[in-house]
Amino acid sequence: MKISHIHAGFLKLDGGAMFGIVPKTIWNKLNPCDEKNLCTWAMNCLLVELGDRKVLIDTGIGDKQSDKWKSFFEPHGPENLMDSLRKAGIRPEEITDVLLTHLHFDHCGGAVLKNESGDLAPAFPNAVYWIESSHWAWANEPNAREKASFLKENFMPLLDAGQVNFFKINSHEDLDWMPGIALRPVFGHTEAMVLPIISAASETFVYCADLIPSSHHVGLPYVMAYDVRPLITIAEKDKLLAEALEGNWTLIFEHDPKVTTAKLSADESGRIILNEKPNAFLSK
Repeated sequence: MKISHIHAGFLKLDGGAMFGIVPKTIWNKLNPCDEKNLCTWAMNCLLVELGDRKVLIDTGIGDKQSDKWKSFFEPHGPENLMDSLRKAGIRPEEITDVLLTHLHFDHCGGAVLKNESGDLAPAFPNAVYWIESSHWAWANEPNAREKASFLKENFMPLLDAGQVNFFKINSHEDLDWMPGIALRPVFGHTEAMVLPIISAASETFVYCADLIPSSHHVGLPYVMAYDVRPLITIAEKDKLLAEALEGNWTLIFEHDPKVTTAKLSADESGRIILNEKPNAFLSK
């Protein structure tokens, strides 16, 4: 198994929305905002090469939206999804599976592109796109709070192309998905988001998606205002952090602009300490 960081660039999001009830006097020291109150966040995707399968986890924001729409989120940076895959020696045609943790635009926008004819088409023509079925239903009939985050042009073309494979989370238990990869359902951020938990060579990696979007969100009160069930988020974080601490797991942060991976330790009072691991990705 080989695990690689695939950088899909940066975007900007409102600092207050990203940090929820945490006061700006605190969070602005962690990730300083610009004059519009916007902070820079990364879109860190993951590539897992598993035998003859090349599995991409999340796809970033993509590049098909209008200039007006892009002005709200200011996607930027020298890297993008396709260039990062090419740097990893992977062509789009070689991707066999795409797991979308959930269908908010900054996680699935790169799943669909505009082709040379201007039509919307899957960005990975030979891939199966994996989406949890109850989350799919949630995204297709969005509540008022999340409506702007679910853009059907990011996922309906996948269904039209016949490339979607739905899986069902029947409980709050982890689902064995592929050899060495389990999927944990969480319900605080949105309905039935999934976190890949990857086991390889006695190491465990958890891709935190939007449960813990950055290293700044490890503290339990640091919950995004985007979350539909913030108290559930806190309980889910608490459980995951306890497991990661006990099992010496590596956390992978999807949105942190500087810290991609980290392990945890605790001080004498039990307070969790973050230990950055700059090159924690595993190649075996």
